[in-house]
Amino acid sequence: MKSFFQLSIALLLSCCIYSCGGSTEEAFFPKPRGYYRINLPEHQYKSEEFKKGELKDYPYLFEVASNAVVVPDESFMSEPYWIEVQYPSLNAMVDISYKKLLNYDSLVGYINTSNTLTFKHDVRATAIDEYTTTTEKGYSAVMYEIDGDVPSQFQFFVTDSAQHFFRAALYFPTSTQNDSLAPVIEYIKEDMLHMMNTLEWRK
Repeated sequence: MKSFFQLSIALLLSCCIYSCGGSTEEAFFPKPRGYYRINLPEHQYKSEEFKKGELKDYPYLFEVASNAVVVPDESFMSEPYWIEVQYPSLNAMVDISYKKLLNYDSLVGYINTSNTLTFKHDVRATAIDEYTTTTEKGYSAVMYEIDGDVPSQFQFFVTDSAQHFFRAALYFPTSTQNDSLAPVIEYIKEDMLHMMNTLEWRK
């Protein structure tokens, strides 16, 4: 009976020591979900695509990322001078659309359409921030940053308010959550800002 009592006391003391941190094992805490590491190349730019082939007669010109491929937009909705800036290694693309301005009413219409396309993401977006600026070439521009798990996270349009209207929208054809894509989004966003600031109209 005595030995049973001593054994019970020993077990009780062991439990107390373990619960008070006497164990050499570290406490377990769940770790945040991991994501694949994405190696992004340095930003380098070129404009050769617009000096040869199908793009040489386009009404605009800009510098595009060296790791991107520029191809005409062949979707059923495409119009003349619409293109895709594709990033094959990043599974992303920037859709480019262009409109010739006929008058002030057409400018207002294209701006309204652009806003409609942007705010279609409002259903899933946690925030949509709008910024008005002037490009390095002196053209008016409006940028949109869209937070949340949406298919397009950054968009802009540029216009000279007289003849040209140019719109760009980033897309990822993937269901991956945007927090895991954050480095790639920021990477391509920098390319798009460079695109916007080097954009010029051809006469």
